Amino acid sequence: MAATTSAAPTVEEIRKRSKELGVEFYFAQFVDMYARPSAKLVPAQNLDDLITDGAGFAGFAAGEIGQVPSDPDIAAIPDLASFTPVPWEPTVARFACDIHVDGEEWPYDPRTILRRQVEKARQKGFDFRMGLELEYFLIEQLPDGSIQLEDPLDTLEKPCYDLNGLTRHYEFLTTISRYVNGLGWGNYANDHEDANGQFEQNFTYADALTSCDRAIFFRYMVHQLAEQQGRRDGRNILATFMPKPFTQLTGNGCHFHMSLWDGDTNLFLDENDPRGLGLSETAYRFIGGLTKHARAYSAVTAPTVNSYKRLKVGTTASGATWSPGWISYGYNNRTQMLRIPGPGRVEDRTIDGACNPYLAATVILAAGLDGIESKADPGEANSENLYAIPYDELRSRGLQTLPSNLLEAIEELDRDDVIRASLGRGRDEDYADYYIRVKRDEWNRYHEQVTPWEIREYLTRF
Repeated sequence: MAATTSAAPTVEEIRKRSKELGVEFYFAQFVDMYARPSAKLVPAQNLDDLITDGAGFAGFAAGEIGQVPSDPDIAAIPDLASFTPVPWEPTVARFACDIHVDGEEWPYDPRTILRRQVEKARQKGFDFRMGLELEYFLIEQLPDGSIQLEDPLDTLEKPCYDLNGLTRHYEFLTTISRYVNGLGWGNYANDHEDANGQFEQNFTYADALTSCDRAIFFRYMVHQLAEQQGRRDGRNILATFMPKPFTQLTGNGCHFHMSLWDGDTNLFLDENDPRGLGLSETAYRFIGGLTKHARAYSAVTAPTVNSYKRLKVGTTASGATWSPGWISYGYNNRTQMLRIPGPGRVEDRTIDGACNPYLAATVILAAGLDGIESKADPGEANSENLYAIPYDELRSRGLQTLPSNLLEAIEELDRDDVIRASLGRGRDEDYADYYIRVKRDEWNRYHEQVTPWEIREYLTRF
């Protein structure tokens, strides 16, 4: 299926399209480090001012975006190519925005960070394209704050692709599918995933910035429609993309399928590949860069303490974890960190549902470009079931593990000059230093909590 590449419409085209659709308001939307979307609702008659001046925000109040209370306002400037009608509220459309402060691009804006990295790739002759597989759970939150699966009938030991589970959620899933196709994104599959209560809905790949814009909107859409269903049912129904909301169930990935292009030419494709994977030498070097920098970029692709409860080798109550534990690549093999699902593309399985897609795409692209420039050799592809081979044996073969927790990952990031440089420079610090400071605080807040597991394990032992 062909990728899409967004071309920015003119202001008059936006105005005409808005009038045709009956749009009365625009969301001027941006995200912080955690990919939390913030927005202002702007009347359509103020479109010219919005495009010229942006929507103003007190940046410190909007999350982790590099501001302190004394800083001047941030201005969210719309990217006209991101114009997205809100399907369930036809009087509203969304713009993904870039952040400016005092007329200058704001270096702490994740979307700006990705734009700059994409431009570096273009200067080298590469157009980075990607598709995302966004997995989520539908859950019910109870009055005491605990959670359970939204569907009490979803109890199969191996529920992946369950037809009954799909049918019980037919209205929810097909509504999202119609909305995604109505937006022109090309939804091509909707399935019950490996865990009870887990789903995935796929749409066609595009240029990296467009795909990330769509991922943010898709998550917002799923959240909104789940909450609407809950209000209709009189229950507190939520969707969550959290990496590991249930101890006994498979976690939520956000796998990236990636390739580099030059116009209409896929630079990762080689149908005469002597290794038999359908990949070019450029693709193998890109893979070499990913394996070289994986331990560092995991701090961004698996960005929470919860992420590392998904990144483990083994089994869950519903089957395999389907997540990587080792730095490896090879074949159409889901036990590998990097899977080759078909000729001309690479899938990275480290990435989870908590990622900021802009930042994740930035560090992965930087790692891959470094591999191309340094002619990194990824070694031979691995065809084995890594879940079935003992830890000591894999270590004796020279395989490295991914980080085991967020603290280990951010320490790897701190030492990796390539990944640090890809995130750019803030006012008086590298963005990586800001990111590491925020994430180290997150780790410390987590680590000081005494958990129910510790009480059960230790209370009467000592």
